[in-house]
Amino acid sequence: MKCERVNVLGVGLSVINLRSATRMIANAITQKAKGYICVTGVHGVMEAQADAGFRSILNRAFLCTPDGMPMVWMGRLNGFSEMDRVYGPDLMLEVFAESLCAGHRHFFYGGANGAAAQLKDCMTRQFPGLQVVGVYEPPFRPLNATEETELEAQIRAVRPDILWVGLSTPKQEKFMAEHLAKLEVTIMIGVGAAFDFHSGRVKQAPRWMQRSGLEWFFRLCQEPRRLWRRYLRNNPRFAFKAACQLLGIKKFVLE
Repeated sequence: MKCERVNVLGVGLSVINLRSATRMIANAITQKAKGYICVTGVHGVMEAQADAGFRSILNRAFLCTPDGMPMVWMGRLNGFSEMDRVYGPDLMLEVFAESLCAGHRHFFYGGANGAAAQLKDCMTRQFPGLQVVGVYEPPFRPLNATEETELEAQIRAVRPDILWVGLSTPKQEKFMAEHLAKLEVTIMIGVGAAFDFHSGRVKQAPRWMQRSGLEWFFRLCQEPRRLWRRYLRNNPRFAFKAACQLLGIKKFVLE
């Protein structure tokens, strides 16, 4: 079930593409092999630099997918030509299409102001026959004991195969690592802003910007107040550290 990984600043990125990731998820569900999937780009890798616990969560994931083109480029520069972007919103659509034949059941956890329920409506219209068996919109804080019990009971009652988690990084990854053993679900996948994209609340970058590594700029223009610190701090630091790793300058690279 495990696939090869490439080290990107101390984070083991799975050497996969969209097709192989979809196949591995389907196989895991068939075999009832529990695990969580981290869809990881520059932001996630840089958050892991100063947070050993978060870095461990990424490295323990069933899959740690190359969400951004910089992750893909690092993989290819290390000799993995077959590695390609496994972007959260694209992965959702591929898995949903696969589910129509396989009969997999889905649960949406996350979003705000009705995003999860709206996502369910949009996806079941786009994929007639898709089984979305529940949604849960958490508060902007850790769940209390009562809420934990309610969530566990709701999921136990509908028994989804996949729990899609639409929170921010690293919040969603920490949630999955903590709750995988507690919830009766086989696979958990953290997809961040995909809830807002597929519900139509936030516009996605054009495909050419996604493939050229410029999606961050598109998103920054859309949400400058929320995202400027993330991108203007993390992107230059990642470029510097990635260059050091490629050049073998270990002083500035987390191993």
